[in-house]
Amino acid sequence: MDSSVSVIRRFEDRRAAGEAVATLLLEYSGRPDVTVLGLPRGGIVVAAAVARRLAAPLDALVVRKLGHPHQPELAIGAIATGGILEMNTGADLGRVSAADRAQVIAREQVELERREQVYRRGRPALDLSGCVAILVDDGLATGATMRAAILAAWQFGAREVVVGVPVGHTAGLDALTRPPYRARVVSALRVAALQSISQHYAAFGQVSDDEVGTLMAATRWPGEGRTTREKLDHNPP
Repeated sequence: MDSSVSVIRRFEDRRAAGEAVATLLLEYSGRPDVTVLGLPRGGIVVAAAVARRLAAPLDALVVRKLGHPHQPELAIGAIATGGILEMNTGADLGRVSAADRAQVIAREQVELERREQVYRRGRPALDLSGCVAILVDDGLATGATMRAAILAAWQFGAREVVVGVPVGHTAGLDALTRPPYRARVVSALRVAALQSISQHYAAFGQVSDDEVGTLMAATRWPGEGRTTREKLDHNPP
């Protein structure tokens, strides 16, 4: 199911983008079985705005793009916490040897584990048992990182997976609704020929680990004040 609305062409910043995404997700507001998960780093800023608007807990689902060894900006795939590996079948993988691919994966795995330690400090291990997991990023281009995040969310026990992005490539968004991903997708803006996510923002600066930590500390985390049984027993409207 796709509930996209193409009404916004340019966002002031990630916070404003999060407000736009939250407007499309108001049916999940106040529900005890909902968890909002941002894809660090930029996605956390968007997700924090969504979590505040929905009165939902915020957490991070760490993913890392696998850049082409000779063209790092080109994603050949992605990894996510939980041992998820997702490759872009449409990428030019023929020029990437198995050894080069393994090297890229190993390098990004080190950074993924570092971010896991930083962002999970003081928080329990990620557990989405019985949850509606709303995955949020600041945009979707090839979709590799979001596909990896969706698979991780299912692996961590989510009952339903919803993807919310301010702007996304039409084909990439559509792919998320099909098996094995089976996510509901909402996007404030769908672009058939997406050149870059940043062109749809007035301000699109780098986000630091400190900023991510501050946003997460200011928002309650999953499980705080509720139990897994309460999540499982909730009957959606």
